[in-house]
Amino acid sequence: MRAAAIFGLGTSPKSLDPFRANTVAEWSEGVPASSSDADAILIFGGDGTIHRHLRALVRLKLPVLVVPAGSGNDLARALKLHSIQDSIRAWRGFESGRTQVLLIDLGVIRPCATPETFHYFCCVAGCGLDSLAARRANQMPRWLRRNGGYALSLLSLLPKLPAYRMQLTYPNGEGREPDESLTLLAAFANTQFYGDGMLIAPDANPVDGKLDVCQILTMNPFRLFCMFPTVYFGRHMEMPEVRYSKAERVRLETETPLDIYADGEFVCETPAEFGIEHSALKVITPGSTF
Repeated sequence: MRAAAIFGLGTSPKSLDPFRANTVAEWSEGVPASSSDADAILIFGGDGTIHRHLRALVRLKLPVLVVPAGSGNDLARALKLHSIQDSIRAWRGFESGRTQVLLIDLGVIRPCATPETFHYFCCVAGCGLDSLAARRANQMPRWLRRNGGYALSLLSLLPKLPAYRMQLTYPNGEGREPDESLTLLAAFANTQFYGDGMLIAPDANPVDGKLDVCQILTMNPFRLFCMFPTVYFGRHMEMPEVRYSKAERVRLETETPLDIYADGEFVCETPAEFGIEHSALKVITPGSTF
């Protein structure tokens, strides 16, 4: 067994010690040059670290084990890897052949200005209030980002209540007319969670070949403030200002260019098209997750 370890911010080769114990695996550090150089990859970090390596991980087609060690660990949460101990158990199972490898989907963003380019994302891409909060959170000290930084950033924006004219179009003709509404945020979800635990897309399933689209229309600040904690439990879906659908492709246009963030990282500006690449990434999980 040959394993490669990728380390994100705040982690180091010492983070690998619990995985080295009682194992016969040969270890290397960094992204393997080719799929013949390793049998599996361990990635220590959060969603941003994973996001930055997605192209290489898709190219290598090697099983990936996520070790949650970042300021936001929503992909690990979706894979039922809630702690480093969960990842250690999954690794032991993989070594012994008991833990299964699953193929999951990845989201894809194609900027309309440069349609020949594309960007993968593993969890959720967003535009509007979400992007403003992500930008603010990324400017915080790392210790604060790991302890509710995204939520604090979002709360600070609620009194200002920025809303945008967004048009969502479904090119595959999936039964919906183009939708243009004054919108607080639009989220395009491959997994259920973003913002380190917010259940923005309760029905999202990263093996169904679809994106879950959650559009939150404008509302008064007090109502939005009351809605905010319900997002952690998926209860925002009960509100009339929330529109929710599934689609293989969605085109997003805005009156003026707006930032798009994915997995907490800046990607591009609108207009852009969001899609899915089915079964794009191999992941090591504790069991039948989906």
